[in-house]
Amino acid sequence: MGNVTVTLEEDVARWARIRAAQLDISVSRVRGDLLQEQRRRRVTYETEMRKFLAREHRAIDADGSAYPSRDPLHDRTDRR
Repeated sequence: MGNVTVTLEEDVARWARIRAAQLDISVSRVRGDLLQEQRRRRVTYETEMRKFLAREHRAIDADGSAYPSRDPLHDRTDRR
């Protein structure tokens, strides 16, 4: 494990201390868990984006059908 010094605004530090107490863990652990979750989300996003971009490109109307008109796409009568 590595050590990192972090400077926080007082209200953020207060929140971190309260959150750590609620979870019965240290502020350092709260910070570590938050960073780990952010890293996990980033890795997942990048992995999914690579998979998406690696797919074979195809036209939206590949089957030869016409594109839908604007009105059906934006019809919201069922939401009124």
